[in-house]
Amino acid sequence: MKTDRELLWLAGGILGLLTVSSVIGWLLARRVGVGAEGPNKTIQNLNARIRAWWVMVAVFALALFTGTIGTLVLFALLSFLALREFITLTPTRPGDHRTLFWVFFVITPLQYWMIAERWYGFWTILIPVYAFLFIPLRSAVTGDLERFLERAAKIQWGLMICVYCVSHAAALLQLEIRGYEGQNAKLLFWFVLVAQLSDVLQYVWGKTLGRHKIAPLVSPNKTLEGFVGGTLSAVGIGAALWWATPFTPAQAAGMGLAITMMGFAGGLVMSAIKRDRGVKDYGALIEGHGGVLDRIDSLCFAAPVFFHLTRFYFTSLD
Repeated sequence: MKTDRELLWLAGGILGLLTVSSVIGWLLARRVGVGAEGPNKTIQNLNARIRAWWVMVAVFALALFTGTIGTLVLFALLSFLALREFITLTPTRPGDHRTLFWVFFVITPLQYWMIAERWYGFWTILIPVYAFLFIPLRSAVTGDLERFLERAAKIQWGLMICVYCVSHAAALLQLEIRGYEGQNAKLLFWFVLVAQLSDVLQYVWGKTLGRHKIAPLVSPNKTLEGFVGGTLSAVGIGAALWWATPFTPAQAAGMGLAITMMGFAGGLVMSAIKRDRGVKDYGALIEGHGGVLDRIDSLCFAAPVFFHLTRFYFTSLD
């Protein structure tokens, strides 16, 4: 893939941000650790998150710079791991095992293969139509009918949120945008950057100024101050980086607002599922963050909305 100079600028900016964050985290740890047993829990968690971000950014950048296939493989793997966490959290019965084989090893790779083939007319309906009908049928023929509707709904929901919704992010690479040909990697980078910065900045604003909780029973750490501060900051950064997108500054701000709002909604809904199951995180794969689904919950809701807004307004639908 031909190296895009603006994509390198974006990557360099993230590298600089992580470097500054690491230095600040190290200084805070030393300051808090003076005269005490060690850094307090908040500083420890902050530094764990920063270390994890180094790894996540490196993996994402490597996939992005290898081209479309590498990026699709990365997102397919993320979908697989997120779906595994979701299914683990919502236990199934032996009658679902063969259905799950189809979900993990046939439907999920088929979804990403069709995106790679630019088969828009089929990948957009594979899961919400055909998989939706297939899943309960495959489970029904086993004869295991205990809590049948609940079990089928869990598998359908997990497939929709972890595979179908997430795959829209990777599908951004396949959009044919007027005047932006061959630059879609920057658009995907920009989308992920805005969505993830919104999460991080809401956390920072909430920790520093947060007073009024939005949904204390669902997500105790989400505050009104954190939401407003994080959203406005992320939208501002997204608008400032308009040059990496096919949007004008005003359009970039509008798209950024859509991403941050849907990202917040995704985080809230996925937190509600965790509270329902009585757990704090979906997994423990990523230090300081929890599981894969804990890290990409905002993308689950934001990706389909951003993809279709971009496709409708910035591509030829003929």
